[in-house]
Amino acid sequence: MPSGLPLLVIATRNAHKTQEIREMIGDRFEVRDANDFPGLPAVEETGTTFLENATLKAVAISREVAGKVLSDDSGLEVDALGGAPGVWSSSYGGEEGNHPKNNSRLLAEMAGKQDRAARFRCTMVLAEGGEVLADFSGTVEGRILEAPYGAGGFGYDPLFAPEGHEKSFAELGAEVKNALSHRGRALAKVVAWLESAG
Repeated sequence: MPSGLPLLVIATRNAHKTQEIREMIGDRFEVRDANDFPGLPAVEETGTTFLENATLKAVAISREVAGKVLSDDSGLEVDALGGAPGVWSSSYGGEEGNHPKNNSRLLAEMAGKQDRAARFRCTMVLAEGGEVLADFSGTVEGRILEAPYGAGGFGYDPLFAPEGHEKSFAELGAEVKNALSHRGRALAKVVAWLESAG
């Protein structure tokens, strides 16, 4: 890893998420995550909004490590399902982080529905020393496909086609996804804030 760069700790153990953030931030920060700090407490996400959950994680982890901590809570909101799966996106299929089960349930719930409109929403919170510094959000509109397409990405990416595209996030590749994604849009605001804050 580059040395001498400011440290940014991502409050996650999800290697996919960390890699996405690392790719989007480039070489401006040394990006590490909870996997690099054995013994960090598991933070229970008891909030009912993305902001509440992101805040819980950022504040808890920033009490344990030096420097700035960035947390992210994000998910898929489907209009025809009243905004579900929402904050429960990662456990929608009944098992935390089981992407095939989550996708399978989503397809079952969407069977026969004409309205396929959906969005990915991401909320990020920056904290240091147990205090919130700022929060940021980003969304990307799109639609739910009838079946999964593509082998890239993770989570609901094979089922989601962003606005203006026929292909799923899983087919479009990391570069296109990162330029369009909810996480990319929120992270651009984070980077601008960090740069202006010095």
